[in-house]
Formats: sequence, structure tokens, C-alpha cells
Amino acid sequence: MQTKKVNNRIPLFCVVTLIFWFSMYTCVPILAAYVEYLGASYSMAGLIVGMYGLTQMLLRIPVGVISDRFHKRKIFIVFGMIFSILSGIGIIVTQDITWILFLRALAGAAAATWVDFTILFTSYYLKEETTKAIGTISFYNISGQMLGILCGGWFADHYGWESSFLIGALVGMIGLICSFFIIERFEDGQQRITFQGVLAVAGDRTLLTVSFLAILFQMLAFATVFGFTPVYAHTLGASKFDMGLLTFFSTFPTAIAAWIGGRYLSEKLGEKNTIMIGFVLIGVFTTLIPFTNSIIILIITQTIAGFGRGFASPLLMSLSIKHMNSGERATAMGFYQAIYGLGMFIGPFFMGSVGDWLTLKQGFIILGLLGCVTAYLTKIMIVSVKQISEADIVKNSVL
Repeated sequence: MQTKKVNNRIPLFCVVTLIFWFSMYTCVPILAAYVEYLGASYSMAGLIVGMYGLTQMLLRIPVGVISDRFHKRKIFIVFGMIFSILSGIGIIVTQDITWILFLRALAGAAAATWVDFTILFTSYYLKEETTKAIGTISFYNISGQMLGILCGGWFADHYGWESSFLIGALVGMIGLICSFFIIERFEDGQQRITFQGVLAVAGDRTLLTVSFLAILFQMLAFATVFGFTPVYAHTLGASKFDMGLLTFFSTFPTAIAAWIGGRYLSEKLGEKNTIMIGFVLIGVFTTLIPFTNSIIILIITQTIAGFGRGFASPLLMSLSIKHMNSGERATAMGFYQAIYGLGMFIGPFFMGSVGDWLTLKQGFIILGLLGCVTAYLTKIMIVSVKQISEADIVKNSVL
């Protein structure tokens, strides 16, 4: 009866996930351009965009550990919705750069609860269906981002910059109400994680290896599509809605690829090869950005790069927890998402600094080459991850 009840709430969980990320991402296509409009330098714009990742890096490990310790996931999801709403409302009422920096940190605190979204959702599935579960929730994660980006760009173009923050907050309130009806779920007799268990998770070689690749992935994503690609489009004469369309078409294929990669492609080609394909697409089509002189061509290149992001992201996430016991998964996911939060901070800050010291075009070329190098690193490291994962599964079964 309990299993049936949980399964009946999976669609609700997917809706809450979509709304959460919609609320968080309505500002993404215009944020860097908006703070530049308010007088911020490229470096400050990069710091504001990156603050979102820095807060996640600091909070996701505590969120994961506390969640595993007290067997509570739903409460973090509810607070995530609240923080998302407050960050949007706050930017509406202030144009002070320092306050916007703080509010993006608050948005990062909201995003830190993604740990519990993913772990609670995967608890509704069998352990061997982890990749399927991650692929499914990633689809709704990215779909929410995609719709938020499109609506945010449209509202900003028609009703001014601040309207994109307002629509995100209003939709977030709907998600907050829905989140109260999510079902908490833990396995019967599941042990609470101990301090020794936390140390064991933190030292897991599989987790650390996959997290390193995720740092590079997030650097590429937050320096480009969620950072300075819209700024580059603005230099080509793009309107606010054009910037929204650019980010939308960069994200739409990511949702499709996450669904295909997590459910089908990884089974046919293997997880390592699928991730490698993803990084190659990201790298090549990031390198092409400074050689495009029209919005249409730029959108096409970033659409293809979006497929790459969708192939790589859910599979890296799945590998981070696939071999873990259920009582350790939120802690492991917290470590994984905290570590890759470093890439969310470094990427836009690096790109903003390069934009001030050199040019944005040179920054895109450097990032594109990094994407190709990461594909090669994946080839080397995922082999080790597979071997280590098998050893960890044996270790966990013994324990």
C-alpha cells in the first residue's frame, strides 16, 4: 500500500521539481546583462553569477549529512522553495549590487536542497534503477530551467528587467504549496549515518573522481550558457527575448538528451562513452562561439552543445551514488554537488576576469579547449571509476 501511495505521488514530485527550477531560472538569461546594466564590471557580474555556486559548495555537504542523519528530506525541499521565492522578490526591490550578490547567495542556498530532491526521488525506485530515476528527474530539472529561461526572457523584453524575477517568485509560490504534499520515504530499518560513515563517504574514490569531472562540467556550463553567452549575444544586438531564446534553445536539447542518455544511450554505448560524447560536443561548440556573427548561428551552435550537457550531467550524477548504500546517498550527493559547486563559482568568475583582462572571445576558446580535454580525462578516469565502483559494491555488501 505504501509503495502504491508513493508511486502515485511521483507525478506530483516531478511537477514540484519543474516549478522549483522554473522559479530559480527565470533570471538566468538576463542576470549578467542586468547587473552590467546596473554598472557592474564583467568581473563583478561573474562574481554575482558565481556566488550561486559558491553557496551551494558550502551548504550541500551539511544538507546531505543532516538529511541522512535525521532521515528528513521533505523539509529541505520546502525550505528550498521558500529561499527561491525570497531571492526573486529581493532582487525586485533593490538595485544595489551588494544586495544582489547576497540574494544570489540565497538562491544558491535554495539550490543546495537539490540534494534532497534527487535522493528522495531515487528512493521511489529500486537501487538498480538509479540511472533511470536520475535521468527522469534530470529531465524535469532541465525542463523547469528551460521554461523559466524562456518566460524570463520574454517578460524582461516586454515588461522590463525586474518582471523576470517577479514571475519566478509567483510561480515558486505555487510550487511551495505543492511541496507540502510530497511523501517522505525511507527504507524500514535503515541506519542513521554516523560520523565514521560521513568520513567513509568523503573518502570514496569513485565519488571524488566523478566529482572532479563534474567541476569541469559546471565550469563550462556556468561560464557560458548560464553566464556570458547571453552577454556575447547582447554584443551582437540581441534583445532580452533573444537572450532568453538563446538560453532556451541551449537548454531544451539538454532535457531531451538527459532523458535519452539516462534511459537508453548509456545502455547501448556505456556510461563512459556517452559522457565523452557530451564533453566533445560542449567543447567543440563552445570554441565556435567567438566565430559566429549572427544570433541564429549562435543559437544553432549552443543547441548542439546543449545535447552534450544533457548526455554528461545525469550520468555523472548517477555514478556518484550508484554504488552507495541508501543511508549514505544524501551525504554522497551532498559531497558531489558541493564539490561541483566549485565549478559553478570558478567558471563565471574566470570568464568575467578574462573578459576584463583580455576579451570574451578568447575566454570562449579557452573553455572550448577545456571541454575537449575533459572528454579525454573522462576516457582515462571513468575506467578507474568502474573498477572502483565494483570494489565499493563488494565492500558495502560485506559491511
